[in-house]
Formats: sequence, C-alpha cells, structure tokens
Amino acid sequence: MSLIIAIDGYSSSGKSTLAKDLAKELSYKYIDTGAMYRAVTLFALKNDIIDTEQEVINGARLIKFLDDIRISFQRNSGNGEQEVLLNGQHVEEEIRGMEVSSWVSQISALGFVRKKMVELQQDMGHEGGIVMDGRDIGTVVFPDAELKIFMNANAAARAQRRYEELQKQGHEVSYQAVEKNIRERDNMDENRSESPLRRAEDAVDLDNSQMTREQQFEWALALVQKILGT
Repeated sequence: MSLIIAIDGYSSSGKSTLAKDLAKELSYKYIDTGAMYRAVTLFALKNDIIDTEQEVINGARLIKFLDDIRISFQRNSGNGEQEVLLNGQHVEEEIRGMEVSSWVSQISALGFVRKKMVELQQDMGHEGGIVMDGRDIGTVVFPDAELKIFMNANAAARAQRRYEELQKQGHEVSYQAVEKNIRERDNMDENRSESPLRRAEDAVDLDNSQMTREQQFEWALALVQKILGT
C-alpha cells in the first residue's frame, strides 16, 4: 500500500523538514508545493510582473506567461537534497530569500495561479507513494489522502528557525524583519479568498514549538506505521 501523505500548516512550521524525513524513510517521492509558488514568484520578480516600488502585481501579464513557467525537482547528487528548477535553472537558494518571501503569499492568492499549481500537484501525486506539503494539500489537492497532518508552532519559534536558516544561507536580515514577515504571511494565508489555510477536519494536529526534528519525525512515523499496520 502506497500512501498519499498531506502535510499542511503555517509558514516555517517545519512542514518541509518533516515531509523530507518521511519521504526518505519510506522511499516516497517528496513534493514541496511551497517551492512551486516561490518559483512562480521568482519568475514574476524577474520578468517585470511585480512592481516592487508600486507594490503591484500585473495579473494579466502573469496569466500570459503562466504556461511558460516550467517547475521541476531534481535531487542533488552531492547532499541528496531535492532542489527546485525553474525553466531548467537551479533556483533553490534564490526562492528562499526575503524578497520572494515578501511576495509569495500574494502570488499564491491568485486564483489562476493556484488552479495551475493544483493541477500540476495532482498529476505528480495521483499514484500515491508521495509526501506533499503546503497550505491546502489535505483540503484541496488531495482531500482523500490517507494521512493528513496539520502543523503549527508559535510565531516566535517559527521566526527564530527561519532567521537561523537565512543566516546560514548568507542572507543579511534582522530577526524583527523575519518575524514581521511570518505574521503577515499568516494573516494573508488565513484570509485569502482562494484556498485559504485551513485544517482538514480529519487532519492530525502537530504543534512542534518544543519538539526537535527527531521527535516530530518519530511522532509522524508512528502514525504512518499505524495506518500501514507495521
């Protein structure tokens, strides 16, 4: 039996970390849907679709170019980590920067963008044997997933994790700016009209504010083993 595992939750709550760990343990395919929206955002920033000075997104221009945006995933042969490619170019580090983070929730809120991404995500995972994380996996993309996990942590804990991640990547940013961005994204994710962040009724809650990576992995793996009867 090959499961579809849907992991939803708030920004910087550790969704990708848990999803990667489970996928590796189970030899499943891992899809980072947040990275897909980040890739679209990066494309928009680089192609004069987002006017950062006027703080405006040219939706008509983005629709025109949407079919030209090709997103794929490739495993790094050196460290084994999955990386995002945008039109054949490695963009893993670029999409994690603060500029993309500042615009990704607005891009994600656009109905035509979500429709396109959901179609791609469903195509990637329809056969099962997949771990997918995002904001609407258990509610929209795979409402019939065998296991749904909804993740959260307090804003301070999430901001600290994100700040440390950015520091390691060489980004110059203050903790205050990171926390402000996270709180703004929470608000936009919860209140957007298209597929807002919601907990699926049959999801299992995980608040990992005080948990280590190993503890949350063991917790989630126990859920998988219970479903599989192993």
